Amino acid sequence: MLIIGIDPGLACTGWGIVAKSGSRLSHVANGQVRTDTNASLAERLVTLDTELTDVILAHRPDTGAVEEVFVNTNAQSTLKLGQARGVCLLALARAGMPVAEYATSLVKKALVGTGRAEKTQVQAMLKILLPGLKPAGADAADALAVAITHANMLGSHR
Repeated sequence: MLIIGIDPGLACTGWGIVAKSGSRLSHVANGQVRTDTNASLAERLVTLDTELTDVILAHRPDTGAVEEVFVNTNAQSTLKLGQARGVCLLALARAGMPVAEYATSLVKKALVGTGRAEKTQVQAMLKILLPGLKPAGADAADALAVAITHANMLGSHR
């Protein structure tokens, strides 16, 4: 089973794909979609949709998961993040796959054991779970963490 995880962002959205065979996980691919900060919001959302759709068509994941929005003090930033997240959910759903959503604290807890883990702790655990991993960047690493969380949740529901 192929699982795609997405860490949404308007400037940079991370994606990561893992394969699950029984209880074994392996890295398939990861990357980041960057949008042009000088483009309009609509153009940036189109870029995000087009590039994510290309990734989905190239790898054909069976299921996907998206990290939930972290609400911050800047309402405009939160709104833009929500719009990018909506595009991510749409791209996965349009491909016909089931889509789950996970809070950042749950992803951290699933990988490290505590919902307040630092990014460095999550990245260290990724290297243990996916030996030889070379993430395309921090957002791609976060997306792989979302994919692993979803893989583990799928196992607990069956």
